Amino acid sequence: MTKYPHIFSPGRIGSLTTKNRVKYAATETNFPFGDGFVSDKEVAYMEAQARGGAGIVTTQGAYPDPKGEGKGFRGMMAIYDDCFIPGLARIAEAIKRHGALSCLQILHCGREGGVDLGYCLMPSVVPQKLSYFKPPREITRQEIRASVEEHVRAARRAKEAGYDMIEISGIVGYLISSFISRYTNKRTDEYGGDIQGRCRLMTRILQGIKAEVGAMPVGIRLCGLELLDDRGGNTLEESVESFKLAEEAGADYVSVTIGWHESSISVITRDVPMGHWLYVAKEVKKAVNIPVMMAFRQFLPYIPEQALVDGAIDFWEACRPMIADPELPRKAAEGREDEITPCIACNVCFSRLYYHQPIMCSVRPTVGHEGDEQWGYYGFPAAAKTKKVIVVGGGPAGLQYAAVAARRGHQVTLYEQETVLGGSINLASRVDEGAIELQRPIRTLEGECRRGSVTIHTGVTVTEGLLTEQDFDVIVFATGATSKSLSFFPSCKVLTPRDVIGKGERPAYRTTILGGNGAGLAVAVFLLRNGDYDLTIIEESGKLGRDVNPFYLWQYIRLLKERKVKIMTRSKLVAMDENRLILTGAGADARVEADCMIVALQDPDTQWLTSPAISGKETYVIGDAKKPRRLNNAIHDGYRLGMVI
Repeated sequence: MTKYPHIFSPGRIGSLTTKNRVKYAATETNFPFGDGFVSDKEVAYMEAQARGGAGIVTTQGAYPDPKGEGKGFRGMMAIYDDCFIPGLARIAEAIKRHGALSCLQILHCGREGGVDLGYCLMPSVVPQKLSYFKPPREITRQEIRASVEEHVRAARRAKEAGYDMIEISGIVGYLISSFISRYTNKRTDEYGGDIQGRCRLMTRILQGIKAEVGAMPVGIRLCGLELLDDRGGNTLEESVESFKLAEEAGADYVSVTIGWHESSISVITRDVPMGHWLYVAKEVKKAVNIPVMMAFRQFLPYIPEQALVDGAIDFWEACRPMIADPELPRKAAEGREDEITPCIACNVCFSRLYYHQPIMCSVRPTVGHEGDEQWGYYGFPAAAKTKKVIVVGGGPAGLQYAAVAARRGHQVTLYEQETVLGGSINLASRVDEGAIELQRPIRTLEGECRRGSVTIHTGVTVTEGLLTEQDFDVIVFATGATSKSLSFFPSCKVLTPRDVIGKGERPAYRTTILGGNGAGLAVAVFLLRNGDYDLTIIEESGKLGRDVNPFYLWQYIRLLKERKVKIMTRSKLVAMDENRLILTGAGADARVEADCMIVALQDPDTQWLTSPAISGKETYVIGDAKKPRRLNNAIHDGYRLGMVI
């Protein structure tokens, strides 16, 4: 008996029955080829999503126009010609092999499209706010009619490719949503004006597709709350009306989304409480008589279970949580929630798309490698030779390596000098609202290690004496980074982020942070959230937070500006004269005084490499001990090393 009876009960979409209420939601991957054809990598990825137990699995969006005006990503799937049908059929077959309904999404990216062109299409020429969007050109009435036909022909191809359902994307500023929104639609013809006029492109596409595919269910994703009040976007009431109009035009289900890419408040980051946006879905549910779906910060199964009980949704859509673990539905149904690889809302997956890179996942290194046996997504073969392995350090890199090495049959012993596992994540998880979620993958990795019979010693400092007493073949150092040594003797108190966040030491009111990297910004945010400080950040490069995900960086920069933090880029600290900092570079002429300094610059930890205790042993260094970087690098280091030893 599952603890989530509503999630794992059958559902209905039009004439179809689903085995449960879980729908893998569409996301681009950049796995297909640049010419729009499906790749083996994409097929394997989609099959993994179906094998994981979802009732419905949705493809990434496929652009429907031959010019590529709807193409928003370099590796985006295409459906504008019959030549794409065989590749699309491979995905449909892979999904249906595992008892899931296959759903193909049609996506014209509109103002976010034209990735290979010098322009994009919009209902009206409204200046783009994000630098990676192309200059807009107003779409003509003739081109609107052509786009409707292109969507209809794409739907016919989806049906011929063997899909069970079709989904239209009208979210985040893509073509359909840019027509629906008052922010981007200033037209005075039949496609503009009131909400009915602004929804006319959507309704004509839906009506045309329904006429083409008959009883085949057709759904649409729409924005329930644009969060564009600062630039004249739709009200909640107008957005709800768009869902009603979609139902009238023949939609068999609706999916509720939140925000646009340039919305000025957080939408999908960790500071947004899980389940926060369900109130919007509930408003839509009151207005329509067809199934309502929603994703958006529902990472833990009890949240959509309760939402189903409360009547807020009919289906739980999962996107990022199932990138992190396609097996999420099966594990939840079987009561193995502690084995779910948890999404941490880092959004590395999404941010890579806008750099024209394939998606990756901080916590699941196998994303995009599901079909590669050596990556072990479906399990590793036993190592040719069982080895005795010591891992020094119980942070993310050490835990991930230990887990994989144990899966391959090695005898692994892990030592952590602190009394709890987690390494630098124990600091990062205290920085800001929601950061405690960073502990979730630590707990999952710890559980995997213990199930794999890894011997774990906490509160033990590894010494040369300890190592000389051990019998081992391989030693892996995952000890984390060390604080960078200053080239001069400072005349004020010097702390590290660990001192401040981990040990509770409080710096002086007038404090300088050396390093505008992720560690430096983290300690700045931590201090500003917990007190009043006169902070200065000194960064040698020309930009703060080069190693921080853009989804979070803009929030941190806004906080720094609001609290009047002095930011000095292209500046280097070389000396101190009493309390005055002596700088070179752009800040050479500035007068900066500090009563305390926090050194957020880090170096690798290589102290063990010359130790006689490891002479003749296989020796490796991973994670921040190898090179100070981010969480995804640490986990991927550990996984990759575990694959090959």
